Amino acid sequence: MSWDFETDPEFQKKLDWTARFVRDEVEPLDLVWPHDNYKPLDDEHRRVVDPLKQKVRDQQLWACHLEPALGGQGYGQLKLALLNEILGRSAWAPVIFGTQAPDTGNAEIIAHFGTEQQKATYLQPLLDGEIFSCYSMTEPQGGADVSGFETTAVRDGDDWIINGWKFFSSNARYATFCIVMAYTDKDAGPHKGMSMFLVPTDSPGLTIERNLALIHEPVDEGSEAYIHYDNVRVPHTALLGDEGRAFEVAQVRLGGGRVHHAMRTVGLAQRALDMMCERALSRTTRGKALSERETVQNYIAESYAQLEQFRLFVLRTAWLIDKTKDYSLCRRDISAIKFLTPKVLHDIVQRSIQVHGALGVTQDTPLAKMWVTAPVMGLVDGPTEVHLRQVARAVLADHRSTDGLWPTDHIPSKLAAAKGRLGIA
Repeated sequence: MSWDFETDPEFQKKLDWTARFVRDEVEPLDLVWPHDNYKPLDDEHRRVVDPLKQKVRDQQLWACHLEPALGGQGYGQLKLALLNEILGRSAWAPVIFGTQAPDTGNAEIIAHFGTEQQKATYLQPLLDGEIFSCYSMTEPQGGADVSGFETTAVRDGDDWIINGWKFFSSNARYATFCIVMAYTDKDAGPHKGMSMFLVPTDSPGLTIERNLALIHEPVDEGSEAYIHYDNVRVPHTALLGDEGRAFEVAQVRLGGGRVHHAMRTVGLAQRALDMMCERALSRTTRGKALSERETVQNYIAESYAQLEQFRLFVLRTAWLIDKTKDYSLCRRDISAIKFLTPKVLHDIVQRSIQVHGALGVTQDTPLAKMWVTAPVMGLVDGPTEVHLRQVARAVLADHRSTDGLWPTDHIPSKLAAAKGRLGIA
């Protein structure tokens, strides 16, 4: 039996280096360029960013989510979780470490399902940090419900012609290519009739109608695209994976993405808790530090316990993925940490805002941005309600109904049975 809550000492050294590096050299970028982390680098940004990326490569911490043969480190999900909880403190850190969404998930499915030509064209530039990508799945009328999708891809000789509308296609504004989910056989239904395609964003007929801003972003900085695919022609080689297997590809991509969001949220929530503790120790009311007030002590204790439970659940789920090498076998726990992510973040940040008082609701601290990140986490990679239902179904599948009138733990029935076994009248 093996059961251990310690981190390998050599990897802990890397984590310690990462924590110092992110705090001292990466977090300043969040202040200077708060909305630029997913944009292509211009000369001014490259002068600062490229040396930071090189320091990460020198530490063998670049693109840790992929195997060495693909330019990553092959650390597995557990080590990635420990790393990501540090990176979650900073908006720029995932970019500096080559683990930013949506590129991590997109790189993972190209690595799993892509041809050698597709890997050379799309995967390698992603790994080098030279381009960004977009995952173009959800649709305005169906949201994340694939049964309501209408986008189609029709074969025309050696090409495919894509028609439809996609909504909330993250980062399409700055992406070099999109991974597009479309029906290739409507009669086969969504689970066997949809396929994935690699589509360059400069393809004729691909039009970004709007770039929607998230609730914490300036309107002109939005990058959640509403896209029209109007007779977009791509070669047959644009097909990612086998025809009709889009749902399988999507589960690999979304499974990893959901875990990574949870990992980074651990770090973000920890930062909010750290801020709460510092404020509680630093401020006074009526001659007493806030840390001596019972309500504030309750906030801190509840936040600590909530975060520790969540962190252990995330780490266990990452461990299970490493053990099984199969996201589908871990679907219940992946969904569980996914629906916990927005609640844990909201609860801890909300308490931290309360302890900060009026300052907490201004943009003079990062708390406001953290707070509005919580509802975003409740929607990306599948809404909370969907994951609640999936977890409930998975848990119920391990249980059975009773045949009789009374439940199994009906005491009078159990007592009568016990007396019968023991020969007691």
